Amino acid sequence: MARGCICCVKYMLFLFNLFFWLGGCGLLGVGVWLSVSQGSFATLSPSFPSLSAANLIITLGTVVMVTGFFGCLGAIKENKCLLLSFFIVLLIILLAELILLILFFVYTDEVRENARQDLKEGLVLYNTENNAGLRDAWNTIQRGWSCCGVTKPDDWSSFMLENVVPDSCCQQVYLNCGRNASNSFWAHGCYDKVEQWVDENKHLLGTIAMCVLVIQLLGMAFSMTLYQQIHRAGKKYQA
Repeated sequence: MARGCICCVKYMLFLFNLFFWLGGCGLLGVGVWLSVSQGSFATLSPSFPSLSAANLIITLGTVVMVTGFFGCLGAIKENKCLLLSFFIVLLIILLAELILLILFFVYTDEVRENARQDLKEGLVLYNTENNAGLRDAWNTIQRGWSCCGVTKPDDWSSFMLENVVPDSCCQQVYLNCGRNASNSFWAHGCYDKVEQWVDENKHLLGTIAMCVLVIQLLGMAFSMTLYQQIHRAGKKYQA
C-alpha cells in the first residue's frame, strides 16, 4: 500500500515537473530568439541597462527549467536530496515573490515616482550613439500603445532640449513628422497607458498570479509528500 502511494505521488510529481521543465525550455528558447533576432531591442531604463525583455525571459526560463529538472529527476529517481532541493528552490521563489509584493504595496507611490523619473532620464539618450536599443524600444512602445513620452509628449522636449518628438509619436506617421508642431501627436504618456492597461486587466492578472501560486504550492506539497514517504519506506526497510 505504501509503495503504491509512493508510485502515485512519484509519477504525478514527475508529470507536473515535466510540463514545468518544458515550459522553462520554451521560455528560454523565446528569450534566446529575442536576444538574437531583436538584439537591438533593449531596456527603457538607463539605471538598469541589462533589464531587457530578452534577458528577463532568459532568466525566468533558466530558473523554471532548472527547477523542473530538479523535480523530474528527484521524482523518477526517488532521490531525497533532489526532492528537498526542489522544495527549497520553490520555497525561496515563493518567499521572494511575497517579499517583493509586500514591498511594492508598501512603497507604491515611491516605486511609481522613481519609475517615471528613471524613464524620463532615459529619454535624453534617445538620439545618442550606442543606444539604438533604447531608441527601438521607445519607438515600438509608442507605436504599439498609441502614446508619447512617459507622462505627456512634452517630456521629449524637456529632455532632448528641442521642441520635437520622435516620429513614432505622430498619429499619422511619416518621415520627420515629429518636427512639425502642427501635427497631431498622441496625447497620453506611455506610463499612464501601461497603468491603465494593468487596471483594466487586474482581474486577469490576479487570476494568473493565483494559478502560479497554486502551481508552486502543489509542487511543494507533492515533493514533500514524496520525500516523507520515501523517508518512511527507507526506515521500514532498515528495520
